[in-house]
Amino acid sequence: MKTFKIEGGQQLKGAIQPQGAKNEALQILCAVILSPEKITIHNIPDIIDVNKLIILLGKLGVKIEKLGKGSYSFQADEINLEYLETEAFKVDGRGLRGSIMIVGPLLARFGKGYIPKPGGDKIGRRRLDTHFEGFIKLGATFRYNREDHFYGVEAKELKGTYMLLDEASVTGTANIVMAAVLATGTTTIYNAACEPYLQQLCKMLNRMGAKISGIGSNMLTIEGVKSLGGTVHTMLPDMIEIGSWIGLAAMTKSELTIKNVSWDDLGVIPNVFRKLGITIERKGDDIFIPAHTDGYEIQNYIDGSILTISDAPWPGFTPDLLSIILVVSTQARGSVLIHQKMFESRLFFVDKLIDMGAKIILCDPHRASVIGHDFKSSLKATTMTSPDIRAGVSLLIAALSAKGTSTIHNIEQIDRGYENIDDRLRAIGAKIERIDS
Repeated sequence: MKTFKIEGGQQLKGAIQPQGAKNEALQILCAVILSPEKITIHNIPDIIDVNKLIILLGKLGVKIEKLGKGSYSFQADEINLEYLETEAFKVDGRGLRGSIMIVGPLLARFGKGYIPKPGGDKIGRRRLDTHFEGFIKLGATFRYNREDHFYGVEAKELKGTYMLLDEASVTGTANIVMAAVLATGTTTIYNAACEPYLQQLCKMLNRMGAKISGIGSNMLTIEGVKSLGGTVHTMLPDMIEIGSWIGLAAMTKSELTIKNVSWDDLGVIPNVFRKLGITIERKGDDIFIPAHTDGYEIQNYIDGSILTISDAPWPGFTPDLLSIILVVSTQARGSVLIHQKMFESRLFFVDKLIDMGAKIILCDPHRASVIGHDFKSSLKATTMTSPDIRAGVSLLIAALSAKGTSTIHNIEQIDRGYENIDDRLRAIGAKIERIDS
């Protein structure tokens, strides 16, 4: 098990470049299966989850060439469908939640797609019903092997239809879109997710020859085409990492510049941090955070009632940043209620923050009330274990702001979503050491 050793209380300074977006990469990489032509993708993050998917695509027969840092070409002209029925695929697919998104492209192009029940974060139940209900509406036959936890969909022909999704699932919408682009006729998806990463996928598919309209809204219309060609695509910067660096700057009273953030794709994220009293300045396409030497004060509602920050499907606030908001609130002036609506066990890491001296009341699995210290007392260094990607980074931010030396175990969870995070933190002045035990 790998470990971070962190000497907290250091003021950081400098500029940091966000990696390519993890959640976009998982969708875009699966889309290469849709075409036999070469597809070149830039700004791919070098992280465990993405690298696992690239390896899985290689085993599936996709020809992969690394062109440079973060740049690859993919050509799916000789797909090995027999791999889908091997024991090796059951192991490989189970180790990555994003692998579910190969099903839509395989079903669209080859008439069948299989996947073992995927893994991923321990943050509550994540249903796959939306994916498979969408495939069934397009005309696929669904089967599930309970013994092996193995899902399959097959169809001689997919036919366009109208569907109202029961939830605005990002991966579900992406999977259904990728299946529908090669279906016969027109598909309308209502209550579709409209995150920037889903918009990126749709724009890329259109450049490949798909006919998708309504991009950026919750109603997508897809006119099926016979085949798709190649393209070149560049990933957006990772908005979750950008939010993490904003939180880090505030908690450590550091002056930081976050480079090339693609401001127009950040939605409400900057304003939610501003509600905590954090100063965020726009400089071109960069974010500048001045050193908060006098701390930051939570902005209550107009009537004086306590601020509530909750997650919601886009364009609402992303659930992936609630744990960052929570940890940053522990040193604010004032109080805030954090309401995690979309997952039921993402707040369970707060006991680690309470051990460090944070004033947090966990009301139930979905809500936590935070009373800020206003930096009058620092968090105390401690030893902890990272439960998932986002909580792991929140604990890392807490450790970097705490007095003393902290240890975080199970940092493989952090490596799943953040590229060379220790090297990049050291470059702006953090004292962090990776220990392989």
